[in-house]
Amino acid sequence: MQESNDGGDKVENLFQYYKDIFVKFLGKNDQAKLLVFAILILSLVFGLWTSYYTVPSDSVAVVQRFGKYLKEIPPGLHFKLPMGIDTATIVPVKRQLKQEFGFATPGSLDKYQSPGPRDAEKETQMVTGDLNAALVEWVVQYRISDPVKFLFEVRKPSLTLRYVSESVMREVVGDRTVDEVITIGRQEIEIEALTKMQALSTKYEMGISIDQVQLKNINPPLPVQESFNEVNQAQQEKEKLINQARRDYNKVIPLAEGEKDQRIREADGYRLKRINEAKGDVARFNSLLAEYIKAPQVTRRRIYIETLQEVLPQIHSKVIVDEQTRNLLPLLNLNSIPQGKIQSKKAENHE
Repeated sequence: MQESNDGGDKVENLFQYYKDIFVKFLGKNDQAKLLVFAILILSLVFGLWTSYYTVPSDSVAVVQRFGKYLKEIPPGLHFKLPMGIDTATIVPVKRQLKQEFGFATPGSLDKYQSPGPRDAEKETQMVTGDLNAALVEWVVQYRISDPVKFLFEVRKPSLTLRYVSESVMREVVGDRTVDEVITIGRQEIEIEALTKMQALSTKYEMGISIDQVQLKNINPPLPVQESFNEVNQAQQEKEKLINQARRDYNKVIPLAEGEKDQRIREADGYRLKRINEAKGDVARFNSLLAEYIKAPQVTRRRIYIETLQEVLPQIHSKVIVDEQTRNLLPLLNLNSIPQGKIQSKKAENHE
């Protein structure tokens, strides 16, 4: 117990000793007082300057106190402990970020968005599944889904994402032929690469959500690029001719089908017409036969007169020879007799 009191007395005496020296220093030197006062003012201004911060609308702030994670802060104006006690790191969680492989967009502020001058060509050189070479350029669009994991779980997460993207793309391209990579397999490559990149990002707890993987230029190596372009042009010409043939086919065949259907309908209509006419003729003949059986002479004469009524109007020159007439010329020129007289003559004959 006595030893504890002795230790406390020593600390108190040491504090009193330095206090006396500081008071004597200030009491004798006016310039020192001004210097201390200026330091206090600057410290106060610096503390006020570092005690507030603004978080943009598309971001959140991750606050650390003495380096330890404390909390997440939403957008707006906020305050923190000054003098480096609290530090706020702005993380753009609502902004869509991207990484480019094989090319670079001028004016980019993110150093991990575009490859370095030496890495651009190496990133694009890939070997396909049939042991051919291809130059592949692509873009990865992503968002920061968990800012805490993004900052603390993985060292340099943006750089890690570049390594993950390149590894996955080489794996996916290596499972396909060069023709699939350059022509017909682009969409399948994008979907499979997106799935695998997201799986690795989740496994490594990077706090990143992959939105899209988009292939850009895919070309063969420069020594064979001209020959490949000729083959590609030939394939395009082939597709063009096939499309033209299909267009002509779709233009001619429906017309032929329509004409065929029209001819069939006309034939069916003519068939029904002839059948109905034949049935009508049969019914008329049967009714006429029944009348003929009842009165043969009358029916025969009626048929004769009806036939003449149908035939005579179609004959331009009509001459009737009557063997019983006693005139000089036993001829009756119907064309020279008015129609009314012809009707009266017929009436007289009937009488």
